[in-house]
Amino acid sequence: MKQIKAGLLPLYIKLYDDSSPEMRVKIDAFHKLISDKLTGQGISVIDVPVCRVKSEFEDAVKTFESEDADAIITLHLAYSPSLESSDVLAATSLPIIVLDTTPDFIYDTQTEAEALSYNHGIHGVQDMCNLLRRNGKPFEIFAGHWHYSDVINRVTVAVYAARIAKSMRNARIGSVGGQFEGMGDFGISYNTLRDTIGMEVIPFDENQTRAVSDEEIKAEYDSDKKLYDTSGITEELYYDTTKVGLSVRKWIAENRLSGFSMNFLSASASSVFSKMPFCEASKAMAAGIGYAGEGDVMTAALVGSLLSVYEQTSFTEMFCPDWRGDTIFLSHMGEINPRCTAGRLQLTRKIFPYTDAGDTTALIGGFKGGNVLFSCLAPQKNNKYSLIIAEGEMLDIAQVQTNLQRVFLNGWFRPKLPVIDFLEKYSRLGGIHHAALVYEGDAEVLKTFGRFMGWDVTVI
Repeated sequence: MKQIKAGLLPLYIKLYDDSSPEMRVKIDAFHKLISDKLTGQGISVIDVPVCRVKSEFEDAVKTFESEDADAIITLHLAYSPSLESSDVLAATSLPIIVLDTTPDFIYDTQTEAEALSYNHGIHGVQDMCNLLRRNGKPFEIFAGHWHYSDVINRVTVAVYAARIAKSMRNARIGSVGGQFEGMGDFGISYNTLRDTIGMEVIPFDENQTRAVSDEEIKAEYDSDKKLYDTSGITEELYYDTTKVGLSVRKWIAENRLSGFSMNFLSASASSVFSKMPFCEASKAMAAGIGYAGEGDVMTAALVGSLLSVYEQTSFTEMFCPDWRGDTIFLSHMGEINPRCTAGRLQLTRKIFPYTDAGDTTALIGGFKGGNVLFSCLAPQKNNKYSLIIAEGEMLDIAQVQTNLQRVFLNGWFRPKLPVIDFLEKYSRLGGIHHAALVYEGDAEVLKTFGRFMGWDVTVI
């Protein structure tokens, strides 16, 4: 994951520079202190000069946008009239994080009179936030003293959430074969997804098929033999499936895709997808590219966006409840992020009876044990969305005794709620049957991400 990046926007008022220029010594020192504190949190801070009038705010936001910031963090160094900044902030696509803090921890009857000039930024915050709301610009706000509270930590959480939100809005998702006919829960038109989320869908064009050389396939085989157990696959089947997979990889790179989805029924012996590229879908997720099955471009965008912060994220589905064990079996046809698995994976034959494409290959392995967030983006009435987040754990597959022959691409999820209560609540909220599984994720990051997107957010 590349380092998160935020623009630090210092707000001030020109009146004070004109009337009391000596104030800038302390004002500039506090500005630098906050920048250093954010840098200490692992944020790559884009610093700009103190902004007072609209033209300075415009220049600052242009800088943040050109340097590909994940968010803008505002810092009121004193009162700042909102009409100088609010239109500029409302117009940018970057998420806004308001850091509501002051230099001094104490302001009481014993405080020196001059301290008022340095600690009254909160009413500038209120002025600006009111205008942001009236302009329809979402924002997150975190208040507290920079040293004697956790406000810097909470702002850092929000920057990670902003990274995910920016990735979601800018998602470019490839679609192969369209959506699976009859599946309605993720059946949103591409135009609606663009208008409501911002993501773009790029249908696969057979004219974009790129040739794959024998040398490229051999290089991939040499790499796979080092990473995986390939003893259960013939070279002929490997050649056929990898040729398709590498062509998909070239298509992703050339179109700058952040994710893709494929309707498995579009794989056929007579098409360019002569084999279903399950293996490439798994490798793509390991490389940070989102994926979802059956043409679900919406969930592919969600997976890809979460991967921008959490590399241990995988597409999955709930399949079977284990009522006695109070767990739910998670799996899919043949895709899993290898970063979410335990032990050495097998690259082997995958039976594929659904079309004349015949058998293909897949990476065999179980989800590893650990704390997870089961996350679902659920369309709702009137083109609204809900982000549903379920905290729980994956059981250690190595410790699970099973008679199932199909012990790969799977795991047992134990939500915090009893399974009965969890399943009832999940469906009452409209949770769909596709989801993202996130290891070691922070629910606060995902909740803030959902709020940045303007979605309803529920943790169950």
